Amino acid sequence: MSQHFDLIAIGGGSGGLAVAEKAAQFGKRVALIEGAKLGGTCVNVGCVPKKVMWYAANLAAAVADAPDYGVRVQSQGFDWAKLVAGRNRYIADINGYWDGYAERLGLTRIDGFARFVDARTVAVGDQHYTADHIVIATGGRPIVPRMPGAELGITSDGFFALDEQPKRVAIIGGGYIGVELAGVLSALGTEITIVALEDRMLALFDPLISETLAENMKLHGIDMHLQFEVAGIERDEQGLVLAARDGQRLTGFDQVIWAVGRAPNTRELNLEAAGITVERSGVIPTDAYQNTTVPGIYAIGDIAGREPLTPVAIAAGRRLAERLFNDKPELKLDYENVPTVVFAHPPIGKVGLTEPEARERYGDTLTIYETSFTPMRYSLNAHGPKTAMKLVCAGEDEKVVGIHLIGDGVDEMMQGFGVAVKMGATKADLDNTVAIHPCSAEELVTLKVPVRRPGQSKT
Repeated sequence: MSQHFDLIAIGGGSGGLAVAEKAAQFGKRVALIEGAKLGGTCVNVGCVPKKVMWYAANLAAAVADAPDYGVRVQSQGFDWAKLVAGRNRYIADINGYWDGYAERLGLTRIDGFARFVDARTVAVGDQHYTADHIVIATGGRPIVPRMPGAELGITSDGFFALDEQPKRVAIIGGGYIGVELAGVLSALGTEITIVALEDRMLALFDPLISETLAENMKLHGIDMHLQFEVAGIERDEQGLVLAARDGQRLTGFDQVIWAVGRAPNTRELNLEAAGITVERSGVIPTDAYQNTTVPGIYAIGDIAGREPLTPVAIAAGRRLAERLFNDKPELKLDYENVPTVVFAHPPIGKVGLTEPEARERYGDTLTIYETSFTPMRYSLNAHGPKTAMKLVCAGEDEKVVGIHLIGDGVDEMMQGFGVAVKMGATKADLDNTVAIHPCSAEELVTLKVPVRRPGQSKT
């Protein structure tokens, strides 16, 4: 005999926990199905452990710069094992928090992996469970392409399992994950080569960001190879080898890290048994309210094909629970103008449209403001990474439709400017804001002369 619930959340990551938590707070009977540790990718092998290591890398860079400011530092080197142990303790604490919180909420924890039996029933092992509402929130997994020697590389999951610091690493992929891992490892002393199929790093970001990122990576000694199509990975007496389709060979690596994207975890769900439409990529199409093609079944987070960001999954899950159980039938997540940060060295932030995207939407009505400089943080250092900023404004009122930043501190300043863009701020609103001096953020409210006016494009 099956157990019945008001809601079943399949997946104990950010999205599944958010919808389950909110539904339980509304007094509903909720089951949470998860076969691994709670927290999903973000907590266990994603943003949380990455951010801990990013902090370590920042500290290492600060120690290196300290003598220029008169601070005498006697470096004792870097202890990878100590960092990993501390990071893992922190993650275990978060896992423990979620275990306890789920119990206090009264969630029914089901340990295992779900598969659909029909549109109202899922099975975990031999046990069946039914619900009025079923939310799929199973997240994604790193992609490893099929090619000779692919198994010689590791993914971001494998990176977080490394017990020893590699001396020389090749990273395949110039997106979020590749750029972040390159920055962390380089700052901690690993020699980095990064290859990308595209003609620039972070190809989906504004060109100004990609250009400045490339300059900063070169400054940090990172070896970049663009338009590099990997044909396979080999091993010789010098270590691992990247072989390109055009005959190039990059040699002598201790580790190769695949960072070529993530795929939805939908393959084992037996979606066809419930009649759920799924794309070839594994993405489950949804409408604006997270509804799949089957009434009563919903998809949130990475599997829904939207922004693959933890806060997006959380926000979608909370709004879905409000809509289903708190008499807010029209509540949904607005996916426009979602701010995001890449924890590179230095970090990168964006909200809204890139300049090319804005030209497609608004045509020749754009006014573009840019600035690039070495921030005061590096005034006493010989070689500091550049900061660059861009405002993309549209129409006669110069509505700010995009903000793009790279530089120290932009990870924190991006949240506030994200609010401004979400509220429809104009360039005049920024101009009317008194600057905070001295800081990099003041540049965004003191930009006066556009680099491109309506009708002009970048030459």
